[in-house]
Amino acid sequence: MAVQIAESLADEPTWALVGKLAEKGLRMEADESERRAADGPLQGKTVVLTGTLPKLTREEAAALVKGAGGKVVNSVSKKTDYVVAGESPGSKLAKAESLETEILDEEGLLGLVRDS
Repeated sequence: MAVQIAESLADEPTWALVGKLAEKGLRMEADESERRAADGPLQGKTVVLTGTLPKLTREEAAALVKGAGGKVVNSVSKKTDYVVAGESPGSKLAKAESLETEILDEEGLLGLVRDS
């Protein structure tokens, strides 16, 4: 298998495909800001993002959570520590309320990261 991988990586059409994917926005490695911090105010915490935040994109909010040591997941469960809700949050907010999960807005998330 290692030989096949090495041959594939030495093949010009493979690199042409990689180049096309990169042009379309596919990242081949994670940005430093997206890696989870070894410790931080959200260390060991699970966060769900839902709705449209006023200032942060979803990617920026996720990077902020990860940079503070937290983990971003897509669905609310009893293991979720925080739900960050923006405009039009949908069913995730209702589920968080039913599970009595702490709900934050964008400013609450920023404050949590900044103040802790």
